[in-house]
Amino acid sequence: MSESCSHNCGSCGEASCGERQEDSIFEPLNELSKVKKVIGVVSGKGGVGKSLVTSLSAIAMARKGYKTAILDADITGPSIPKIFGIHSQATGTEQGVIPKATLDNGIKIMSINLLLDNDTDPVVWRGPVIANGVKQFWHDVIWGDVDYMFIDMPPGTGDVPLTVFQSLPVDGILIVTSPQELVSMIVTKAVKMAEMMNIPVLGLVENMSYFHCPDNGKDYAIFGESHIEEIAGQYQLEVLAKLPIDPAIAACCDAGTLEQMEFDWMDGVTAKLEQLAR
Repeated sequence: MSESCSHNCGSCGEASCGERQEDSIFEPLNELSKVKKVIGVVSGKGGVGKSLVTSLSAIAMARKGYKTAILDADITGPSIPKIFGIHSQATGTEQGVIPKATLDNGIKIMSINLLLDNDTDPVVWRGPVIANGVKQFWHDVIWGDVDYMFIDMPPGTGDVPLTVFQSLPVDGILIVTSPQELVSMIVTKAVKMAEMMNIPVLGLVENMSYFHCPDNGKDYAIFGESHIEEIAGQYQLEVLAKLPIDPAIAACCDAGTLEQMEFDWMDGVTAKLEQLAR
């Protein structure tokens, strides 16, 4: 598969590609789009910070010069637009929906909140309808040229993750955890689902890992000592990042200014993602 692969085997001229699938089960990508790498951000439970990790990953890769995008697959609990301060609705043409682009890095974003009259309106849909909505975000949105698309998943292993893994050409997943005893269960569920779906696990990201005290410069394990290293060893996975408990992160997410925050926590993630393109 070439670096310019759009994951649309039906329109590809590379007959000798080792990953070519004439009868691809994947949803067709919008004909005006080309997405090189698709990265899922998952967890076995909610409340661990998948949307934050998704956003930071997209920002970090955009700062390195890559064209990035976020498909917000958390249909009933979308938060990506607010994190980036996007409040206006998406527009469209006869050829498809046009995603919104962030102000600082031009990250393309599609979320159900960009289609609602008010971002507080609930989406009261059953599972199959939600799953079809995610597919439409893939083939009805004019993404254009994208180097890395990040998919912000809802928690657990239900309809949407299953739909994404079966219908979209996911190149790998990042598993988000927190430093608690139940992290083993969280990681195990996500790893086992990835194995069942034959999706590579790129590594682990631990959120709320520690609190760095500005007064004495010491790090404190607010939620207890981390077990992430031993869990990673158990499944032969890499720990790619450990994110701190920092009020500034929450403040930026609430204000929609996360792109303006300086950070280096995602260096391990960006290095891993760049390996995919080699």
